[in-house]
Amino acid sequence: MTDEPQVTVTDNPEESRFELTVDGTLAGFAVYENQPGAVVFLHTEVFEEYEGRGLAGRLAKSALEAAREAGRKVVPLCPYIRAYMRQHAPDYDDLLQGPLAS
Repeated sequence: MTDEPQVTVTDNPEESRFELTVDGTLAGFAVYENQPGAVVFLHTEVFEEYEGRGLAGRLAKSALEAAREAGRKVVPLCPYIRAYMRQHAPDYDDLLQGPLAS
């Protein structure tokens, strides 16, 4: 039986992105821009060798929960974050700033 990989998501404010690591290796990120009272998500990427493991969803969930904990709204310009919020509505409706555009 193999050990499950250790997956973590951390905010790296110096790079303006949430970083996803697998066993300590960077596996993806979600780039954001801070605005007064809101986090604007611009782009989410999971590196090809890590695709198909549900990691993008874990990254999105962690980033959205961090915004919630900070009392901030979310502007989902990133197509993946936008789709994740739609798929998990109404769980994240309280975070939306403005209508969820297509």
